[in-house]
Amino acid sequence: MLRKAILLCSLLSFTVATATAQELNCKVKINHAQIQGTNTSLFETLETALNEFMNNRSWTEQQYAQEERIECNMNITVKSYNQAENGFACELLFQLSRPVFNSNYSTVVFSMRDLNFNFTYKEFDQLEFNINSMDNQLTALMAYYAYLFIGMDMDTFSPLGGTEVLHVVEQIVNNAQTMGDKGWKAFDDNRNRHGIINDYMDGGMEPFRQMQYKYHREGLDEMSNNADRGRTAITEAIEMLQQARSNKPLSDLPIIFTDYKRDELVNIYRGHGTAKEKENVYNTLSNMNASQNNYWKNIQK
Repeated sequence: MLRKAILLCSLLSFTVATATAQELNCKVKINHAQIQGTNTSLFETLETALNEFMNNRSWTEQQYAQEERIECNMNITVKSYNQAENGFACELLFQLSRPVFNSNYSTVVFSMRDLNFNFTYKEFDQLEFNINSMDNQLTALMAYYAYLFIGMDMDTFSPLGGTEVLHVVEQIVNNAQTMGDKGWKAFDDNRNRHGIINDYMDGGMEPFRQMQYKYHREGLDEMSNNADRGRTAITEAIEMLQQARSNKPLSDLPIIFTDYKRDELVNIYRGHGTAKEKENVYNTLSNMNASQNNYWKNIQK
């Protein structure tokens, strides 16, 4: 169902609340197969703690029913573990999903890898987070993604609907600069945590955020009522994606979007739409992400 009549934005609680109305249904998995000689209970305890941290608190003052909670997955692969320092060097693969109205289909809203998901953790550590006094890398990481998931999800239900929440993500990145850990710094990597939120909130990338609403709410959500009207909105969304690409050519967000939407986009147009529409979509996607050209060709069929 749609999120509370397209999710009216609310004021945020900048300290962690313990009330009801949790926003997330986040499945956190810890893969520690590469680590030998360490008691597996450490990783099991960490997995439980992270699931509770993400799901058992209210991140905003927005009210969510159980069935409205935001679906996301965080798969953390432990690359190395330093027992003496309680240090974890990990890689995160995450995926944010959204149900499509009046269907059993869920669509990916955002997905990518965080190659520097590194932190310290001792078994049974209490995970606390305060945005105004951040001194723990692990909780800063998890809070960053919690707010990112909520804000991006809101953008798909209302034009720029996640702005207030996404400002919190920016604040987390700014406050994390003093911790000195990888992934928070500008210019290190276009796809690190700083790069993603900086691009997403850049004024030149506003067409990308507007595209999220056009594509999901006016496009996919409409297809069960009128497939042609929904597909037309998705075609317009792709034009907005191209505008964002033109505004900020160095941003990776349009390429990332077309990577995880690849199969979905092909299925929307293959065998559907006019020849002109399919040709325009093919040309736009091919110019934007030529690495997927073997897939984009199927749009023309």
